[in-house]
Amino acid sequence: MVSIRVRQISFVIAAVLLGWGVGISAQAAPKTLTIYSGREEKIMRPLIEKAEKDLGMDIEVRYGDSTELAIALIEEGKNSRADLFYAQDAGSLGAVATEGRTQALPTQLLNKVDGQFRSPAGQWVGISGRARVIDYNTKLVNKSELPASVMQLTDPKWRGKVGWAPTNGSFQSFVTAMRLMQGDQKTLEWLKGMKANGAKAYSGNSAIVEALGRGEIALGLVNNYYLYRFTKTDPNFPVAIHHTRGDAGALINVAGLAVLNTTDQKSDAEKFIAYMLSPEVQKYLTQEFYEYPLVKGIPVSQKQTPLNQLQTPQLDLNKLSDMKGTLSLLQEAGLL
Repeated sequence: MVSIRVRQISFVIAAVLLGWGVGISAQAAPKTLTIYSGREEKIMRPLIEKAEKDLGMDIEVRYGDSTELAIALIEEGKNSRADLFYAQDAGSLGAVATEGRTQALPTQLLNKVDGQFRSPAGQWVGISGRARVIDYNTKLVNKSELPASVMQLTDPKWRGKVGWAPTNGSFQSFVTAMRLMQGDQKTLEWLKGMKANGAKAYSGNSAIVEALGRGEIALGLVNNYYLYRFTKTDPNFPVAIHHTRGDAGALINVAGLAVLNTTDQKSDAEKFIAYMLSPEVQKYLTQEFYEYPLVKGIPVSQKQTPLNQLQTPQLDLNKLSDMKGTLSLLQEAGLL
């Protein structure tokens, strides 16, 4: 009887000690910072690996289209396991913020970037800039022929010669900008006019630039930096950049970060944002991927036209958040 009692006590003590051990182990285990990223893995992977080493963090990334990830975050709500949202456009960031899924960032982080490239309410901050441009095949188009505005691309002279990517998040933000500037009706007319004029749809910006290089199309609606990825390996690649002035085609959008309100790692999330705004990372994005640095004092790549020399539309980037309205318009135009 005594023996049985001793064994019972021993079992209880062992269980308690095991429980303590499990508790200590779980408490000591490092947490994982989870990022939903609309940015490409080939851009992010080197940055993530270096950030893990420099910041001493475990970082897990879910990659996908920015618009789709924004919708997922909104649907997940308080059940989301994401700590940060890294979108390739302000529209996706704004949409998530509008749904109350983000939290305000510290002033010292926000102030690293000019006011036009961050949320007015401090809910997200731009990390790098991307200009909408018209790329053109230099063997097929003379500079003197280039359109002054994207609105002119419905002209019969460009029939079957323009490439675009209606399913791409950056393109959709561009359409949202056009809606803000021209109104829904004129934007719908432009979309339908482009389709009727034989605009060719591609999966994304890279595919458009590749098609331009082959001479498959003469003009392409893309972001500024894609061309330089081609000329880096082929200096004779027959494509150049054309900037329109003051229209939606001259939009300066951002890739940016927001801390989600479901995070239990606010401090680490903010440290990651500060890391992305560090001079080292800003220079990396500028020199390796030809994006525009947004932190003051970081020079642009020598191949880029400086931001202050571009005539961009004066838009509150947070107002690019109406993704549903833009998707609806694209569907009405028969493009999705």
